[in-house]
Amino acid sequence: LMQKIGLPSFAFSISSMSLYSTASFWGKLPLAPVDKIFGINEQCKADTSALKINLCVGAYRDGAGKPMVLQSVREAERRVIERNLDKEYTGITGVPEFVTKAIELAYGPDSDIIPANCIAATQSISGTGGCRLMAEFVATFSLAKDKKIYIPSPTWPNHFTLTKNAGLIPVTYKYFNAENCRVDFTGMVEDIQAAEDGSLFMLHACAHNPTGCDPTKEQWDELSVIMKAKRHMIFFDLAYQGFASGDPERDAYSVRKFVQDGHQIMLSQSFAKNFGLYGERTGLFSIVTASAEEAERVNSQLKVM
Repeated sequence: LMQKIGLPSFAFSISSMSLYSTASFWGKLPLAPVDKIFGINEQCKADTSALKINLCVGAYRDGAGKPMVLQSVREAERRVIERNLDKEYTGITGVPEFVTKAIELAYGPDSDIIPANCIAATQSISGTGGCRLMAEFVATFSLAKDKKIYIPSPTWPNHFTLTKNAGLIPVTYKYFNAENCRVDFTGMVEDIQAAEDGSLFMLHACAHNPTGCDPTKEQWDELSVIMKAKRHMIFFDLAYQGFASGDPERDAYSVRKFVQDGHQIMLSQSFAKNFGLYGERTGLFSIVTASAEEAERVNSQLKVM
């Protein structure tokens, strides 16, 4: 073949030797650990038992254990297709209508800060992307005391990876009492009080992952007062709005209460769980600011991240 195309017969062997003798750029990279949840999920897929039930991934399933799409989602898809939309760029911060509706769902359509344009927001790659944007934003502008972010113990394991990779230092605070399967409210308050004023705290807005245990409304009220007095910076991870109580309005209580009390919160929303939009990776990251002018400056920074 080499002779037919006019190359010396030894050309291929020399190039092959050169290719395989050169050290790979990636040769020393270690193998990353397998994600525990998705690892179990893959094992379940490979299991041939007709009696298997997959409980490791939180996803809607029908009676036969098959993936299920909500009728409301199917209807929304039909309406989108009928509009015959183009494929133009949406803008850096996402589809404007989506951003508006997501903000209303979390903060409430009657929230005073919405018409005041005090919320900076951008579409994100589900809740994971929102958490990463928060960490990147905080680290970029050195907003966290000693680079620390206080995270509940226990929490979603990826919270540690996402914050560490952005340059923050995750520190745990007491949250769950395993003996009575309830929120360790006393321990939680102790750790919040002990943290340096102005520290960054992550809170699960509802349906705490992985325990499912949330503070009561009265406890949220108390936490808001304590954290306001300590001038703590608050980040809410809202991945399960509607799952805790079945009522998305009720599940947004913690977010709306803190905003009502004057906290300038950061918020990550995910629609993977409540709408079953796992593959679409739909989410929103938002920051409450003091004014429309401040929100504009924050948005300008989010656009370049």
